[in-house]
Amino acid sequence: MVRHPEPDSARPVFGISVAADLVGSEPQNLRLYEARGLLTPARSDGGTRRYSEDDLERLRTIGGLLEAGLNLAGIDKVLQLEEANELLRQELEEYRRS
Repeated sequence: MVRHPEPDSARPVFGISVAADLVGSEPQNLRLYEARGLLTPARSDGGTRRYSEDDLERLRTIGGLLEAGLNLAGIDKVLQLEEANELLRQELEEYRRS
């Protein structure tokens, strides 16, 4: 019997063209987001960018914030605040369990 691995949203499987297509963007935008530190895709042994489902979700978030009128510096701040907020939620949940 063949065993299939569990889906892993962090597993980098998409090339840049496919990732851009899946989120309705262009590859040069993904390169720009990486250059601005908004996204850090994995790299293959040959240096090719590889995007995961988690990366695609982040790209969709970036796209939504752009549509809302934020610039890339504002998006960076929003993403940082969301990450800090998630860490605080996790700490609060751990505190409540103890």
